[in-house]
This record gives sequence, structure tokens and C-alpha cells, in this order.
Amino acid sequence: MHAPAVTAEVDWGEAEIDLAGARTRVHLFLMRSCFSGAAFSMASPVETQQAFLEGHAHAFEWFDGVFGEVRYDNLTSAVKQVLKGRRRVESDRFIALRSHYLFESLFTTPGIEGAHEKGGVEGEVGRFRRNHLVPVPAVGSIAKLNLLLREACERDLTRQIAGRSVTVGDQLAVERPLLRALPVEGAFDASETTTVRVDAKALITVRQNRYSVPVALAGLRVDARVGASEIVVSHRGRQVACHERLLGRFGTSAQLDHYLELLQRKPGGLERSLPLAQERERGAWPACFDELWSALRERYGASEAARQMVDVLLLAREHGPARVELAVRGTLAAGAIDGRAVAVLARRTGTPDRPPAPLIGLDARLTAHDRPEPELAGYDALIGGAR
Repeated sequence: MHAPAVTAEVDWGEAEIDLAGARTRVHLFLMRSCFSGAAFSMASPVETQQAFLEGHAHAFEWFDGVFGEVRYDNLTSAVKQVLKGRRRVESDRFIALRSHYLFESLFTTPGIEGAHEKGGVEGEVGRFRRNHLVPVPAVGSIAKLNLLLREACERDLTRQIAGRSVTVGDQLAVERPLLRALPVEGAFDASETTTVRVDAKALITVRQNRYSVPVALAGLRVDARVGASEIVVSHRGRQVACHERLLGRFGTSAQLDHYLELLQRKPGGLERSLPLAQERERGAWPACFDELWSALRERYGASEAARQMVDVLLLAREHGPARVELAVRGTLAAGAIDGRAVAVLARRTGTPDRPPAPLIGLDARLTAHDRPEPELAGYDALIGGAR
């Protein structure tokens, strides 16, 4: 029986998912507590040292602390050379990770002798895949897959391991207070930073793939922080773009929001643009947007419909995508087919410290049922007290 907060085990697994409509193999990083049986899992498009290091940072954050020691196979992400017995020459980046979190490393015996030295996490790989990745999940991005995996890790806390009288979550509740506190300086940063120039199409090239940035940055130099799963782009210290890292080479990731200023001048380019096609593939283009676009085209013609759709998309910068989608649905329900009606509805919702903006220029069909706010003073008197 293992003592709490002392030992965890790490391993890699594989799984297949439907990623943006294409069957894709992903790699699963798993860390499992030997005491509680709680396990953290996250997916990565690649099984690299960078993904390995990032997996540790996310796992320790999920456990809310650091184990005293972690057991591994003799994987190259951690080990440069296997010496006699248990001694290893560790890679510099892995040593940096251990120094950041202050845990000890243990490695299994090479060959058949060490095959069962970390059987807990090896069995966990298969169990997790059978329970949470069958049937094959369909997602628009690795980020969305990792949200599903994290939810699965939380659900697993309610399960009870055979031979134990309490749940995994009960055991983890005992263990968490005993873990070493996370570093005050934050999570270990496994990313690499490079400076690149933005081309005339508002794209940067990183590791032989291209990623979009706002069109206003064309011709300028920006900083790209390259992680195992995402590319974060900054200009003068301000983040301007974030992309999921592409697999392979010569691919392009283009976000529609980066091109809206250009599309304001040339709205006819929206319909067949690569950014729009990729929005659809990622599942980020609601069906109601196509309904609105079709209705606008029928009412105003193709050019004006495209221009109004660009204006609708720009609303998301101020109000957020969810609120704009809700406004589009409201506009369609009311039959007020106009981009200006979407803008009015998007601005209508307020917060306690920011009341709704007055409704100006609203289509008559949307104001037909307007009523003043109810006066409750009479009701207060009826029940015999102030509210």
C-alpha cells in the first residue's frame, strides 16, 4: 500500500478521435497517484519532450500539488543515457522541470524486468480509453478534447476501485493537503519563443506551418511563443493571436476575426474564404448565421448581405460570440432580417453595474410587445411589507 502524496506514475498512451471531421491519432499523457488512484489525462497531437513537460505542469495543477517522487519508463524525454542499475543521465529540460517542482524521479529497470514496475498507470491508459474515448469522440480542436478529458478525470473521482471501501475522490481528499505546494512563481514554461515577420496575407510561418494574425500587423515583426499544443503570438507585449498548433508541415490556420477589417472593404471575399471554411470545420460557425445570411441575401442581394454579415461578426469583439449568436437567433425569430437588428439585440443585455443601452432604431416588429417594467409597490402593500 502506498503512502499518500508520495508516489505518482507517468505514461503515454494513444487514442483515435474525429478532429474537425478527420480521423486523427492523438497521444495521451497520464499521471496517476499510487495512493488514491486518481489520474489526470490530457491529449497532445505529438509525443515530444515539450508535450511531456507541459503534461506535468497541467497534471500538478489538476492535483493541486506535487508528489514527492514520480516513476517513469526510460523515455528519451527524460533520460539521455541509461547507466548501470537505477542511475540515469537526465535531459537538461527534464532536470529544469524537476528543479521547478522539486520532485524526485524514479525509472523502471530496462527490459522485461521492469515491465510491471509501474503497472498502475499502464492499466489506467487502457481503462481511461475504454471508458471515455469509446465511441470515438468528435471535436473541433485538441483544446475542446482536453476539456472533455478533464471532465472525465473529475467524473472518475466518483468511482470505487475494487477492494477499497471509499471512492477515488475520498482518497484524493486525504492526499491533496499532503502534496507539496505548487511553486509561487507559477507553472513550468516549456514553450520556446521566436520572432517572425508577418507577410502580406497577415500570416506568420512557425515550424513550417502558417498562422494568421490581425491584418493591421502585415509587414511587422511579432513574437511567437511555441508550445506543444498552441502558438501564442504577441506584438509589443500584447497577445494578438492564439492558434492550436498544426500537425505536419505546410498547413495554414486562419482565424476569421483577423481579417474582418479587410472584409469590411471587400465583403465579397467572405463566402469562399479559407478562414470561414476553417471556422466551419472547427464548429465555431453557428447554423443560425447561415440562416441569417441566406435571409439577408434574399432581401438585399449578395453584396449587401455579405457586408452586413461582416458587421455582425465584428459585434463579437464587444459582446462575445455567445451573445451575438443569441442576438441572431432573436432576430430570426422576430423576422427582422437586418444586421442592425442584431446589433440592437446584442447591446440590449446589460449587467448590474452597466444597464442595458436604450433601444434606438429598432424594427417595429421588435417593439410591438414592449411593455413598461412592472410596479410592485401595490403588491408589497398587499403582502404587508416592503420588498
